[in-house]
Amino acid sequence: MKIPKRIKPLVEDGLVDEVIRPLMSGKEADVFVVRCGSEVRCAKIYKEVHKRSFKQAVLYQEGRKVRNSRRARAMEKGSKFGRKQQEDLWQNAEVDALYRLDRAGVRVPKPYGCFDGVLLMELVSSEDGSVAPRLNDVSMSEEQALEDHAVVMHYVMRMLCAGLVHGDLSEFNVLVDDYGPVIIDLPQAVDAAANNNAESMLARDVNNMTEYYSMFAPELKGTQYAKEIWAAYEDGELHPDYPLTGEFEDDGEDADVDGVLLEIKAALEEEEERLERIRVANEPD
Repeated sequence: MKIPKRIKPLVEDGLVDEVIRPLMSGKEADVFVVRCGSEVRCAKIYKEVHKRSFKQAVLYQEGRKVRNSRRARAMEKGSKFGRKQQEDLWQNAEVDALYRLDRAGVRVPKPYGCFDGVLLMELVSSEDGSVAPRLNDVSMSEEQALEDHAVVMHYVMRMLCAGLVHGDLSEFNVLVDDYGPVIIDLPQAVDAAANNNAESMLARDVNNMTEYYSMFAPELKGTQYAKEIWAAYEDGELHPDYPLTGEFEDDGEDADVDGVLLEIKAALEEEEERLERIRVANEPD
């Protein structure tokens, strides 16, 4: 087939030997099946920012740090150079996340590097060589749904142990090969400690996956994995082998906002009275 313009430099540099076929087109990238030497891999071509349809990208970029002060200033100003740096940061975030999560025991495609907006990575496939399907194209038994859901919940937990939240996890961002689920699409992964939206994003990730698997295993609908995982994280108890149960007991006590405000008001009045006593005591006779 005709070599896509963005992949041509990789062919010229010997990183890609052949473009076999298109694999998919998504909201932030187009993916092609390529041959690199004797291995078949995939090349993910990130779309330019004005062609991407990924919504609210700014929410995902909160907390991403740039060490170079010149680049940081340019990104803040929104200059052409700054926008280029922002794009590089967005693309490299996926490469960094893939390496990080692989080390954390999360099944993700093995990355081989990002070159001018083209990410080379492992092509997730079955034993017969066919490309692994997305989860949304897979039907399963109740037993399999319970097993795979438990695996995905542990992946979400281990992501958080590694300091990351996927942020866009759903049945469209999970592949299923002969060994189970594989997490994909991570350019929007957020720093759990630096992003104020991390908790809500994790809850959405968990709820998306639970809702899908519950179509095959309805008993999953009552689980509370998101609250359980985040509570353990906040308490400093979360670790890669944390025994998840899907259960979570809220203390059931709503914050007594009115009571707190009354206490603050009383404290202020007491302080005013104290200051008044000091003023009166210091007045000349």
